[in-house]
Amino acid sequence: QVRLVESGGGLVQPGGSLRLSCAAAGTRLGAFTMGWYRQAPGNQRELVARITRSSSTSYADSVRGRFTISRDSAENTLYLQMSGLKPEDTAVYYCNAYLSEEHDYWGQGTQVTVSS
Repeated sequence: QVRLVESGGGLVQPGGSLRLSCAAAGTRLGAFTMGWYRQAPGNQRELVARITRSSSTSYADSVRGRFTISRDSAENTLYLQMSGLKPEDTAVYYCNAYLSEEHDYWGQGTQVTVSS
């Protein structure tokens, strides 16, 4: 059984930084395209950043230049380094691992709150 477990969320002041982690169990992540998504109350879930199996990255316009997605194959973990956080970044952040429709996995989410 594949499990993705996010950690690293919390309360941070505007302009602050956080690093989210997504640890995988039950499969190796090397072949998957990995992504971070977020969902704020009343909003649809949106893609924040994505990294392919070849480590090509892409970002939502709203976070480009502030967030960095990375993966550590040895640790079987996905990361999202977030800096210059804004109140509008407040959301539940979800980790996703996608290989096919049959192999599409989600974590349980971690709350990020940006507030003074």
